[in-house]
Amino acid sequence: MTDDAPWLVVGLGNPGREYAGNRHNVGFMVADLLASRIGGKLGRHKRAVAEVAEGRLGFGGPKLILAKPLTFMNLAGAPVAALSQFFKVPVEHVIAVHDELDVPYGQVRAKRGGGEGGHNGLRSMSRSLGSKEYARVRVGIGRPPGRQDPADYVLSDFSGAERKELDFLVDRAADVVEAVVLEGVEWAQNKYHGSL
Repeated sequence: MTDDAPWLVVGLGNPGREYAGNRHNVGFMVADLLASRIGGKLGRHKRAVAEVAEGRLGFGGPKLILAKPLTFMNLAGAPVAALSQFFKVPVEHVIAVHDELDVPYGQVRAKRGGGEGGHNGLRSMSRSLGSKEYARVRVGIGRPPGRQDPADYVLSDFSGAERKELDFLVDRAADVVEAVVLEGVEWAQNKYHGSL
């Protein structure tokens, strides 16, 4: 693998206005912010069911392809695989940005590989890419209160109290993505949450 290979950053979420503010869509929110940071504009891609923006991270930095699959979450893998082939992105340069029940709200964790923890978007990506060795930026949404079904919880909007912190959380997640691209997963772990 060459270090000048582009990076594919996939924000996971569900398309449609009714899902826009859902916890499950925090990956889309991070992709939107990263697109504005690199001066890219998300638009429909001709080879994949996804919105895509391209740009560089910093002046002369690595090439980033930002993607928001427009299939529903459990089918997100097919557009990701199509884009990784189209842009010749090795699996080591793919980053999934997603909501994570097992990380407290307001925290962001980076890791490479591992299981999907019941996340249908990750399961679909692993299947379509034929590998689990892509990086993940896990945006903490915490566990549902009381006996609420996790499936209902992830498809509900952030609470008023959470929304006060949401911009900060999305900003931090975008910082972690940039750290993974520029310095690697381990460096990002040490900077943003100490060694795991």
